Amino acid sequence: MNFSKELLAETEYVNRVIAKYLPAEEGFQKTVISAMNYSMKAGGKRLRPLMMYKSYLAFGGDEAVIEPFMAAMEMIHTHSLIHDDLPALDNDDYRRGRLTTHKVYGEAMGILAGDALLNYAYEVMLQAFDMTEYKERVVRAMRLISSKTGIYGMLGGQCTDVENDGRPLDEALLNFIHIHKTSALIEAPLAAGAILAGASEEQAEQMEQAGRRIGLAFQITDDILDVTGDEKTLGKPVHSDEKNGKTTYVVLKGLKKSRQTAEALLREASDIMTASGGSTEFLCLLAESLTGRRK
Repeated sequence: MNFSKELLAETEYVNRVIAKYLPAEEGFQKTVISAMNYSMKAGGKRLRPLMMYKSYLAFGGDEAVIEPFMAAMEMIHTHSLIHDDLPALDNDDYRRGRLTTHKVYGEAMGILAGDALLNYAYEVMLQAFDMTEYKERVVRAMRLISSKTGIYGMLGGQCTDVENDGRPLDEALLNFIHIHKTSALIEAPLAAGAILAGASEEQAEQMEQAGRRIGLAFQITDDILDVTGDEKTLGKPVHSDEKNGKTTYVVLKGLKKSRQTAEALLREASDIMTASGGSTEFLCLLAESLTGRRK
């Protein structure tokens, strides 16, 4: 496998799928739709829909039913970025190398665009019912994604993070925040892709557990890049964690130990995916590549 070539090709496919499901910029609500699309078209790694698609293929999926889920997954993720960047939260001016949504459209429209993307994601996922005879798989996948997005997943982690902003955190609380705020939206696409393909409950659980480790490693790498990266490459401000007084893995463990922890988590994730019985070679290589990323 030429991993780099396949990654480029599959990312281009993901971008085409996302573009197909974006709402038309028309009507009296055109401004909020424009803000939604501005955020969705800002680029990024498309990691979550890509993982969902490759998990779906790994367990034998062969229908277009995966496409609305892929688009919806990126909408949910982008909604979280829009809200993260707001003045009430991280107050960031740049994301993915260009002005954040609230800097272009105003704070009120930024809030509404995030809300709209989260809701529209479910409107898009519901289209999957007309694309497959396996309706129960669609229900199970949507139930999983809902739980990973809500108060027992991403939003719960975000709320805990905000509530403890500026306070010293121990490792247990930091892990809780990372698992819910970051890992939940890695667990969801990997497990949902397997579910939609007809994988067993055990296989879906294995993909979820792998996703937890990948998400933690991804967040630890983010913490490292905030210290060692540069703003031009990352497309967002650096040293923002230090500026905001945030406790990170780097603060608790130092750079060397943080890197070792991320690498160990990704090895565990690869082992779990390999043991699942799916064709997960690409996903294992993708997981391994995350520790060496620069953005």
